[in-house]
Amino acid sequence: MHARKDNPELLKAQALGLKVYSYPEYIYEQSKDKIRVVIGGSHGKTTITSMILHVLKSQGMEFDYMVGAQLEGFETMVKLTADAPVIILEGDEYLASPIDRRPKFHLYHANIALLSGIAWDHINVFPTFASYLEQFRIFLDTVTEGGKVIYCEEDEELRNLVRHYPEGRVEKQAYGLPESLTRNGQTSLVYGQKEYPLEIFGHHNLLNLNGARAVCNALGVDDETFFEAIQSFKGAARRLEVLKKTEYFAVYKDFAHSPSKLKATTAAVRDQFPDRVLVACMELHTFSSLDKNFLLEYKGSMDTADEAIVYFNPHTIEHKKLEPISAEQVKKAFARPDLQVYTDSEAMVSYLKQKHWKNANLLMMSSGNFDGTDLQALAQSLAE
Repeated sequence: MHARKDNPELLKAQALGLKVYSYPEYIYEQSKDKIRVVIGGSHGKTTITSMILHVLKSQGMEFDYMVGAQLEGFETMVKLTADAPVIILEGDEYLASPIDRRPKFHLYHANIALLSGIAWDHINVFPTFASYLEQFRIFLDTVTEGGKVIYCEEDEELRNLVRHYPEGRVEKQAYGLPESLTRNGQTSLVYGQKEYPLEIFGHHNLLNLNGARAVCNALGVDDETFFEAIQSFKGAARRLEVLKKTEYFAVYKDFAHSPSKLKATTAAVRDQFPDRVLVACMELHTFSSLDKNFLLEYKGSMDTADEAIVYFNPHTIEHKKLEPISAEQVKKAFARPDLQVYTDSEAMVSYLKQKHWKNANLLMMSSGNFDGTDLQALAQSLAE
């Protein structure tokens, strides 16, 4: 999708009359004889896929995969072999290629599908919520007959979509939160008479975990085996990734950028550390987030933070050929009068370095990098 229609290799292939596959089409062609597990949804895809891979690997199972982040214990983000009987695919709803305008997850024809939730995104392609929602309905049609659809029952839009989908063609299975408890910033699962301490935390991560468990069950992994294995899962890169942690302070980096992800991630850190001050900082970086109309979707998305900061670079807006936005527009959109807005990343970093961080957490959220800010170095300097 990062290529353009005038890509010279593409033009030459077309001139020669060669068969041209989009990336997801190619993945499907290589996995037609495998059990295809596709993880879709507006949020949580990478984390759920990563959890499944972590558990399957712990059991020594043979599987292929494609995931959207670098994972600990995995050398690559894609693995394709001739022999593995199963492939686990992160199913993105964005477009397949410059010449194939279908969403990627329509092309995999899942045998086992998981949907984590539906929250409007990619407005440059799906200008209305109805057009975005329709892509998920079509996805259900692409699941193989007799296949299985696992879905998060907490998400109202998703719940309505799946429940109204015709009965009989696919099996439907809902999932919600597992039983858990949190003590002193440590979350544990409760199963039977046993507690399983986790490296991860947060409402959305627990939902993701239960979705991953349902998929692993479908692949033959029992609950107790799953719970034992998931204890050592540390998360995917940039998903509540710990940059620095002390007894009284922590800095987290997260990929969150859409309104639903922002809300869930901020709430997760707040709930895990209710007695610490939470400073949440996010970057408006994507096409959707920088669109002045979509910006209104961010209302209330950072309300659980004690202090909220938003950064954007006006040059990024120019590069994406969007209408300029102002700091006042951003404040109004987030509906938070005390919101601090920065357009200079160095000024933002300078402000953070001046703050007192004992009994406080910092959450940095972006699909970009705050214009090249070294977040690891920032975390270290704040700890010092």
